[in-house]
Amino acid sequence: MLTIALSKGRILEQTLPLLKKAGLEIAAKELNSRKLILDTNLDDVKVVIIRGTDVPVFVQHGAADMGITGKDVLLEHGANGLFEMLDLCIAKCRLMVAAKSENYQQGNILKVATKYVKSAKKYFEQEGQPCEIIKLYGAMELAPVVGLSHCIVDIVDTGNTLKANGLIPLDHIEDISSRLVVNSASFKTKNTAIKSWINAIEKNL
Repeated sequence: MLTIALSKGRILEQTLPLLKKAGLEIAAKELNSRKLILDTNLDDVKVVIIRGTDVPVFVQHGAADMGITGKDVLLEHGANGLFEMLDLCIAKCRLMVAAKSENYQQGNILKVATKYVKSAKKYFEQEGQPCEIIKLYGAMELAPVVGLSHCIVDIVDTGNTLKANGLIPLDHIEDISSRLVVNSASFKTKNTAIKSWINAIEKNL
């Protein structure tokens, strides 16, 4: 039995067609149910649909053999206990610094609002810029507007939300897309089955 952890939302919408091409389908009845573990068209494959941030945790601890989540999530998680096997080239976006103006680096300590704490710290350390990280879970764009921070580090897709709130995307930190990850222990014990799925998905990218 293989268990695959999939991320909710936009990533799921773009993942399902990929899996279908590889031979794995989840009926609409299952997707619309309140079940937490979903049946598929294959008796030996189950799916759990969870928050993207939880996918690497489930895979790391063996609750799922494989998972699909964003690179931004993996950077924050640290990817311990799992292997990043494929870039699926879906749900593409960028992790960026955004601020009200290009002159956001004023003063000795830069205040940065973000939920991407590890990525932000690493970036500004590499830049030699001392910073104070203010962790937020949402409404990131509001922070510089109300004076909570000098800038934000967040995912940027179209940039429309930034523009609507008077912010401009400035420094590019990382290109983000969805990745297929595998539990390191499962990769040994279920190697043939997992490799077969990796090959089937890769052929259809």
